[in-house]
Amino acid sequence: MTVKTTISFTDRHHRFLTDKVGQGVFASRSAAVAAALEQMMRDEEKRELALGAMAEEIRARLDMPQTDYVSAEKAFADDRARLQTAREA
Repeated sequence: MTVKTTISFTDRHHRFLTDKVGQGVFASRSAAVAAALEQMMRDEEKRELALGAMAEEIRARLDMPQTDYVSAEKAFADDRARLQTAREA
């Protein structure tokens, strides 16, 4: 189903849309706006998936026994050594 609506653009956005239609990138300004909305929807889906994965990882780490924790000193020791070597060079 297609719904007709009225939207307003800045001159800059209108010029961009008109140029893209003129270049044949999109069949119409409506098609360009629809493509932009589709991209926003895909981006939002990816964002939600990433946030969900992060939440799962945080929950898993909260359930991990403290004896399994790695100290920051131990975790970053190699990186600190590399930085020190780079500074001395």
